[in-house]
Amino acid sequence: MKRLLLVLTTVLLLSGCGYNALQAQDEAVNAAWSEVLNQYQRRADLVPNLVNVVKGYAEHEKEVLTEVTNARAKVGSLQITPELVNDEAAFAKFQAAQAEMTSALSRLLAVAENYPNLKANENFRDLSVQLEGTENRITVARNRYIAAVQTYNTTVRSFPTNLTAKMFDLNTKPNFSVENEKAISNAPKVDFGKQQ
Repeated sequence: MKRLLLVLTTVLLLSGCGYNALQAQDEAVNAAWSEVLNQYQRRADLVPNLVNVVKGYAEHEKEVLTEVTNARAKVGSLQITPELVNDEAAFAKFQAAQAEMTSALSRLLAVAENYPNLKANENFRDLSVQLEGTENRITVARNRYIAAVQTYNTTVRSFPTNLTAKMFDLNTKPNFSVENEKAISNAPKVDFGKQQ
């Protein structure tokens, strides 16, 4: 009888420990992360074609073309594993490399504005549309990842599942952050000056 009571008590305690919820939420984070990587890879695959099209029209813009190529190489050189979502330093490095790629692509597209023939080129237009669509997909994928991490981190930090998380060494996961958070937290100063 005592043995049966012990088994029932153990089953009841385990059912309320949150282990299964933690596992399900961890899988949701991993799935969302895979989609983020998928969209970033799609963007990286578009870059060489875009650079080659721009090269034909804007050969003296070598600095911008080199920046884009170097940013893509840096992104490609990162060791991207599923464990990346558990390592804050590696996650920050990944985020910095992707931000550099975004910045380089923005400069490339700004340069393209100076070349009407390039803007009229069908390949450039198609690639620009694909790149814009990919950037939108990246935003959606990142938002899904952020939501999945928020749910997981809340569970890891909430009682009583935090006890289970500690027992199985499950920690919070890093999330995307705003690069210039301090700069954007200050309200811009607007000065219209004196009117004449």
